[in-house]
Amino acid sequence: MTPDQFPGQPSTTFDGTAFEAATFDGAAASDAVADAGSTRAQALVVLRKLVGRADADFHDGQFEAIEALVDGGRRALVVQRTGWGKSAVYFVSSLLLRARGAGPTLIVSPLLALMRDQVAAAERAGVRAMAINSANATEWDLVSRALAADEVDVLLVSPERLTNPSFRENQLPTLIRRTGLLVIDEAHCISDWGHDFRPDYRRIADLIAQLPPSVPVLATTATANSRVVADIEEQLGAGVFTIRGPLARKSLRLGVLRLADSRDRLGWLLTHLAELPGSGIIYTLTVSAAEDTARLLAEAGHEVKAYTGRTDTMERESLEEALKNNQVKALVATSALGMGFDKPDLGFVIHLGAPSSPVAYYQQVGRAGRGSANADVLLLPGSEDADIWQYFATASMPSAEKASTVLETLGQAGKPMSTPALEARVDLRRTPLELLLKVLAVDGAVRRVSGGWESTGVPWTYDSQRYERIAQARVDEQQSMIEYERMAGCRMEYLAAALDDSTAAPCGRCDSCAGRWFPTDIGTGAVAAASESLSHAGLPIDPRTLWPTGMDRLGVPVKGKIKAEEQVAPGRVLARLTDLGWGNALRSIFAAGAVDGPVDPAMVQAVVAVLRDWGQARWAGQGRPVAVVSMPSRTKPELVRSLAQAMCGIGQLPYLGELSLDFGGPSGQRGGNSAYRLAGVWDRIVVGPELASAVSSYGRGPVLLIDDLVDSRWTLTVAGRALRLAGVDQVLPLVLAQAG
Repeated sequence: MTPDQFPGQPSTTFDGTAFEAATFDGAAASDAVADAGSTRAQALVVLRKLVGRADADFHDGQFEAIEALVDGGRRALVVQRTGWGKSAVYFVSSLLLRARGAGPTLIVSPLLALMRDQVAAAERAGVRAMAINSANATEWDLVSRALAADEVDVLLVSPERLTNPSFRENQLPTLIRRTGLLVIDEAHCISDWGHDFRPDYRRIADLIAQLPPSVPVLATTATANSRVVADIEEQLGAGVFTIRGPLARKSLRLGVLRLADSRDRLGWLLTHLAELPGSGIIYTLTVSAAEDTARLLAEAGHEVKAYTGRTDTMERESLEEALKNNQVKALVATSALGMGFDKPDLGFVIHLGAPSSPVAYYQQVGRAGRGSANADVLLLPGSEDADIWQYFATASMPSAEKASTVLETLGQAGKPMSTPALEARVDLRRTPLELLLKVLAVDGAVRRVSGGWESTGVPWTYDSQRYERIAQARVDEQQSMIEYERMAGCRMEYLAAALDDSTAAPCGRCDSCAGRWFPTDIGTGAVAAASESLSHAGLPIDPRTLWPTGMDRLGVPVKGKIKAEEQVAPGRVLARLTDLGWGNALRSIFAAGAVDGPVDPAMVQAVVAVLRDWGQARWAGQGRPVAVVSMPSRTKPELVRSLAQAMCGIGQLPYLGELSLDFGGPSGQRGGNSAYRLAGVWDRIVVGPELASAVSSYGRGPVLLIDDLVDSRWTLTVAGRALRLAGVDQVLPLVLAQAG
């Protein structure tokens, strides 16, 4: 939740425009509060000074929440739509409690962008606010001094900061003793039913348990159905005062446009982006889709930028400001731009591909129309959506086997282990390993200490029923999203009902209620431009240069840098599996159960185009390849061999043969970490006698190494090393698809 619109006229917001002149005087407010009499009168004084309007009044439920906190010292949950004024509740409550001698408010906030907006809004309101998070941890001394001098009204912390050993042991106890109000913003992150579930948020229950009983607690969210509400109430403890309001957004005009493929969706954007009101956000499901779409639109002359999880923190701030100041028409973003971004006059939200649930969709479309009467929201679903949903759903779920391995490893270590050290012994990549450790920490089985992680010795059992419920809930939510796309009824009513809003009713504005409000034509030139962009192929494959740490523990005798004479050269891949263009065709080739077969002629021509562009870049400085070698494949041998033979025929190059693979060893399947991925292929990819003979007689020069799918790059690294040791001058990897 970002600083929301306060009561009064629509222009009275915390966006730094209409509010800028209304600077809050904390001392004057304290005097006015002392003279105001009743809590309501006092709260109204603070509210009107905050918004700079003498006629401002509370929305339904706002004062009731303030009263529960300030007079009752209660634990309250506020579930209200974006724009209702949840931040008014905690800012007014904070200042009233401060005027009564309470300590500063502690706000747990999930995103850096959200913290930036909250601090800026507080400062404009005269509320003294500071933040401590991963981006400014070095400033804790400054924050600590300000707290000691009682110069902080509101302190924002990230949930991850609460688990930091130094912060937890040295600063948190003092904070807990002084806290006058605890606020849990975006509280749906507490719930494992929530679409933004954050394991660290579940630790807040421990934080609440440490607070004196007299300290009030407020949890706020705009996206919670009944299951999530029940989970949050359980985390808050007994006697929770819950306020739920209507969630329908009257300012939004919803619509769905189903088009044949990615080409038509991009063509529609090229044709109509300039006509959309104001500036807005174009959401995609993957990083590659965001980057590809932004590139296409920018090349067509539109002022757009990509915003993803790969975007640098400083650049994110710059992009957010550019959108707020209408310096760009749109940011093409993944879900990285969601909670925490506040632009009250955001004119539109477009989705290229549907989020996996109505709740997640409601969260993202809620960025628009927060301080304006109208905003347009259009969903352009894609045929690939379900595959992407499935990938992300399964990637984040912990398994009993992996959890047991982590606990056993930590138990045997007898001392704290860093995440990299643990990664070298457990077959999990860094991100899912960190997620699993957080889940285990919340359950009390491990704890983060100085030097890494250690076992607590507390018995732990995998809650299979819980994870089965979560998995089934995700399936149900995905089906609900498909129903939203295809339904004939009111779309806003459906979204509100999906959040268990009992007041859900037809909006009268969406394409189902009022008829299609958006154009459906696609310009011929736009289709051609989209087709050309989607047919664009070729991405670099950077070579591995370092061996993973801890390989000796897995029986692999390597460490440090990979010798230059054993490395492969930079390579090329046709496309990612998640790409909008060739990604669609490649996903069908590598789908579960897909039959092996020769490479499609059109795909061959695309690979030739990649080679042509690569050649113009002088083959990474290595010179033109003089021969071709192919990788062995468990599942796609005909695909790989046919591609290798096609490259030989077109390039008039000799085919030296295929590397040999011992199929009896570990599988090296996708999903493991680098150490285990390398161990899975080490000494299993070899240059057999026939290939060795061909290599010795082929002459000098680089060799193309053909493969079907690259993920961790360790298979290519080991294969290339074997060829280099057999006498090949240089190895140039050429691959059809890249995972992720």
